[in-house]
Amino acid sequence: MRVVVSAGGTGGHIYPALAIINKIKEKEPNSEFLYIGTHDRMENTIVPAHHIPFKQLEIYGFYRKKIYKNGKTIYCFLKAIKKSKKILKDFKPDVVIGVGGYVTAPVIYAAHKLKIKTFIHEQNSIPGASNLFLSKYVDKIGVSFPDSINSFPKEKTIFTGNPCSEDAVKKTPMDKKEFGLHKDKKLILIVMGSLGASTINQFLVETLNQFKNKSYEVLFVTGKKDYDEISKNNFPRNVKVVPYIENMTRIMKNTDLMVTRAGASTLSEIIALHIPSILIPSPYVPNNHQYKNALALTEKEAAILLEEKDLKGDALVKAIDFVIDDNAKQRRMKEQLKDLDIPDSATRIVNCIQDLIDRK
Repeated sequence: MRVVVSAGGTGGHIYPALAIINKIKEKEPNSEFLYIGTHDRMENTIVPAHHIPFKQLEIYGFYRKKIYKNGKTIYCFLKAIKKSKKILKDFKPDVVIGVGGYVTAPVIYAAHKLKIKTFIHEQNSIPGASNLFLSKYVDKIGVSFPDSINSFPKEKTIFTGNPCSEDAVKKTPMDKKEFGLHKDKKLILIVMGSLGASTINQFLVETLNQFKNKSYEVLFVTGKKDYDEISKNNFPRNVKVVPYIENMTRIMKNTDLMVTRAGASTLSEIIALHIPSILIPSPYVPNNHQYKNALALTEKEAAILLEEKDLKGDALVKAIDFVIDDNAKQRRMKEQLKDLDIPDSATRIVNCIQDLIDRK
């Protein structure tokens, strides 16, 4: 199988794309891949590090409020379509897969014009602009949340779950001793994404002393940007502060409660590993989609929702104690997460892609 994959901008798009690639490699080891991403975002370092051939496009997101600024964006979009066609003609893929981010729009559109089979995946409960635009042109659409089917043409949309979930289950648990933590104490993992979140980090710096004398331990992942400044503080002995954790799912497997944003890939891992969580959605994302993602769990009592605007005083500590001191509540949350779990998401996606190629 010859496969072109396009996804970009954030880990929430890139890591599901890599999960799909890994599953294709597992099922068809002789497959060849080409990844098309943006010229100045995370994927242009992450993807080559996985030894996947990489091509880049100069492409920008559209300004929704400042329409007059879109001249360069439109020019680059049209140029990217032309470049994508050349790349696709040279590589001759059997299928082109889009996994989110505005870079997918010219790539998938070019593939459609060249009559190459196409598949896109939507991770969020509220679809992004690129996927809504592409839904008219693609052959098949996979979604992470059942309700998202209503946003796309039903005849070409399937519920697959998020492919990151299958990857998460396979990971080997990380020993808590690596962070100086006790194996017999409950662990609260606080992480706001690979770059951290400066607003919440500042709140946490002022909050961490409230964890003194708690029976549980706290592992706070600051993000690399803020770590040097935050690490200068003296925190209680049961609080450990680190800048970043490679393969976060490994420590998640030994986590009793997670405090985090509500990005789609993070939620897929929480669901797959059945981890009770307190979700603090980022209010700075398009269409407030993290809040909608969080509701998909909280409405089923599978998580607790705490909005950033409500982070005052001891609000977070009270929310943590509310969950961690109630074993029955934790069991209930885990049961609800099991009901939401799609353990074979990546497999479903690859089966769908194989069907598309077989019908070529």
